[in-house]
Amino acid sequence: MKIPKRKLFLLIIFAYVAFSLYAAYNVFFSTKVISRVHRVVKKETGAPSGGVRDGVAPFLADEWNPWEDEQVEYNSALNKKREAFKQHMAKIDKNKPKRHKVQIWGKAAIGLYLWEHILEGPLNPTDKVAQWREGELQSGKIDFSFYTGPAVVQGHVPLDMNTLVLVLNGREQQKVSYSTRWLEHVQALVHSHTVSHVAVVLLGNEHCNNDWIAPLLKRNGGFVDLLFVVYDSPWVNDKDVFQWPLGVATYRQFPLIRPNTQLITSNRPYLCNFLGTVYKNSSRETLMHVLKQSGLETECITAAREKWLPQETADSLRRYQTALAQSELTLCPVGINTECYRIYEACSYGSVPVVEDVLTPGSCAAGSSSPLRLLKAAGAPFIFISNWKELPAILERERGMTQEQRVDRRRRLLEWYSSFRQQMKERFTEVIEETFFKNG
Repeated sequence: MKIPKRKLFLLIIFAYVAFSLYAAYNVFFSTKVISRVHRVVKKETGAPSGGVRDGVAPFLADEWNPWEDEQVEYNSALNKKREAFKQHMAKIDKNKPKRHKVQIWGKAAIGLYLWEHILEGPLNPTDKVAQWREGELQSGKIDFSFYTGPAVVQGHVPLDMNTLVLVLNGREQQKVSYSTRWLEHVQALVHSHTVSHVAVVLLGNEHCNNDWIAPLLKRNGGFVDLLFVVYDSPWVNDKDVFQWPLGVATYRQFPLIRPNTQLITSNRPYLCNFLGTVYKNSSRETLMHVLKQSGLETECITAAREKWLPQETADSLRRYQTALAQSELTLCPVGINTECYRIYEACSYGSVPVVEDVLTPGSCAAGSSSPLRLLKAAGAPFIFISNWKELPAILERERGMTQEQRVDRRRRLLEWYSSFRQQMKERFTEVIEETFFKNG
């Protein structure tokens, strides 16, 4: 019987499609594992598992892998490398210098000098009148954080570390009362074991009468481990009490000045400047008399006022900074204390301080290097005088200096002031590390 060609053709097509589907199924959907070498040994029905048949042990493995030994060796070597890497990283972590956390609460204006001028830390927001400002920096092995502003109040400052530096003002009784309340708050934190170490940076009394804080020092049974105090206090021993620089008047918004070429090389039109309060029967009266009598008022920028003003206006601050930037020398007569903001502000502009080297009344140290023993020990390149009658001779020498000599002196003063602040930064950091973390 003949099969029609049409049916034969359809049969062939059907067989081809069926075979293709079968092949596709085996390729894409079959779960059977095919190894390079596949041996299957069927167990005899009823034979005990692992038994012996006719003296021959059955081969029970379903698959045989000829690369199995190499895989074992590779995995072993890989595990050894991983373990060696872990040990290496552990050694790095062990040898890495341990870092410590210290928090600073700035409740006095000198806290800004500590943070921005000495430690050179950032502050956010940058607005100087912001209610809350904060910043972070690293110095040595310490991670410092800083909080300042009117909104920084007791019990509302985040405290996630047990070492605290408190910056306070102890110049007058009202400031002492405010500072005492902060110290009482910190003492409660110490008693509750929230804080373990406490240091205080204190704007001390200008007569060095700081007896109010003495009972709080650890040496006297208190909780304050370290004290950094402004002015030549007789307490300074470089063990638990250290002298600290007064710095610039940050409370009057005096800024951090970054030296530039113009500041160093400019041709300054004035020999000297003095803008300040002239008290009755003071050496400042003598200074103004010497300037007038010697006809030096035209060569020096002077602006005397009879009453001290606690705050600068934007205009008065600009005039003062202009006077510093345009004068070769800045005259620094004593006030209640020999150390004054003017000294540091003159250094900021490369205007050499002419300092009245006279010890003022009070309890400040009267050693051979006082007053200004901290600055003298650091080799301050100032002009020291004991009487303002020496000023005309000093200014006469100034007239004889070349511009090149003045520029060189200006550069050296700015370099010294930068080095001085760096020394204070290192000293502050090292003292805290040694006192609080020497066993860590």
